[in-house]
Amino acid sequence: MSTSLDARQMVRDLERLVTCESPSHDVKATMRCADVLTDIAWRITGRRPEVVSRQDRPHLLWRFGGRTTVLLVGHLDTVWPLGTLDRWPFEVDGDLATGPGSFDMKAGLVQALHAVSTLTDLDGVTLLVTTDEELGSPTSRAWIEEQARGARAAFVLEASADGALKVQRKGVSLYEVIVGGRAAHAGLEPHKGVNAAVELAHQILAVQAFERDGTTVTPTVLSGGTTTNTVPAHAGFTVDVRAETVAEQARVDAAFAALRAHLPGASVEVKGGPNRPPLESSSSAELFARAVRLARQLGLPELRGVAVGGGSDGNFTAGVGVPTLDGMGAVGDHAHAEGEYIVISAMAERAALLAALIDDVRAG
Repeated sequence: MSTSLDARQMVRDLERLVTCESPSHDVKATMRCADVLTDIAWRITGRRPEVVSRQDRPHLLWRFGGRTTVLLVGHLDTVWPLGTLDRWPFEVDGDLATGPGSFDMKAGLVQALHAVSTLTDLDGVTLLVTTDEELGSPTSRAWIEEQARGARAAFVLEASADGALKVQRKGVSLYEVIVGGRAAHAGLEPHKGVNAAVELAHQILAVQAFERDGTTVTPTVLSGGTTTNTVPAHAGFTVDVRAETVAEQARVDAAFAALRAHLPGASVEVKGGPNRPPLESSSSAELFARAVRLARQLGLPELRGVAVGGGSDGNFTAGVGVPTLDGMGAVGDHAHAEGEYIVISAMAERAALLAALIDDVRAG
C-alpha cells in the first residue's frame, strides 16, 4: 500500500475511469466501469469490493475493517451517453483535465482511494459506490441509508462548488398534478365540457403560491388536450420543489395534498412527494469546522462552505442523522456540461484533506 500521494498516478487512474463510459441508464456499461474501478482499487488498496445487487443493478462496497465509523460515498454513473468520448476525449492541458464524468464525479473516486491508501489504520472506514445516483438513486437509497446508520461521519465525494465544500443541500420533492375534465366539441357546445386546460392553469397558479424565501416550486413539464377543436378532458404537469429544511419540505407536501379543483366538475389528483431530505447546515457544521482546521494545518488554501440547490446521496446520509460533509471531491467546474474539467493539482490536496478528516473523526 502506498504511503504518499502521486498526482501523476491519480491522473492515470482518472483517465482509466473516464475512458470507460458509464451512463446511468446502461447497466452493462456501469458494470464495465465498476470492473475498472475494482481493478484500480485492488492496485491501490489491495482490497476488492463486495458487489451488492439491487434490482439487478450493481453497487460496490469496500468495508476496510470493523464496524463503519466513517462512510465515504460516491457514484460512478454519469449523465453522458455512450459515444460521447468520440467527440470529447479525455485530455490533459497543463493543470486541467477534461472528459465526460471527470468532474462529476470520477475524480472524487480516485481521490478517495488514494486518500485511503495513505492511512496506516483502516479500521472503521467504508467506501460505498453506487451506479444510479444521476437517476435519483432509486435502487440504492435504502442501501445507502442502511450503511450510514451508526456512522460518526459521512464524506461525500461529489465535486466541490468552485472549490467550496457543500455544507447545505436543499431537499428535493417531485410531484405530478393530474387534472380531469370533460370533453366536448369546442365549436358546437363548449359549455357542455369541463376544460382541463383551464383547470390546469388554476392549479399551476395555486402551486406557484407555495413558494417562500429559500423554497422553490417550479412547474416543469406540461401536457393536455387531444385536438384543436375539442375541450380538453385531461391535462397535467410536473413540479420540482427544493426546500432548505425538513419542516419546509413537509409544509409544501401538505399544501400539495390539500389541492382541490377550481372548476365545477373538474378533478385533481397529486402523485409524488419528497424524494431527498434536505442536508441541513446543522448536519455539516462540526465536520466543516474540522475540515477548516485541518486544511490550515496541512497548509492548504482556506476552505469555504456553500449552500447549493442540487441534491446528492449526502441528503440520504444526513436524513438518517449522520453528520455529513459534501463536495469533498474534485475542484473544477461545469458539472453536467460539455467541457467539465478538474484541477489536477487539487486532487492530491483534497485527498490529503480527506485522509486527515478520516483520522480526525476516528480519533474522536
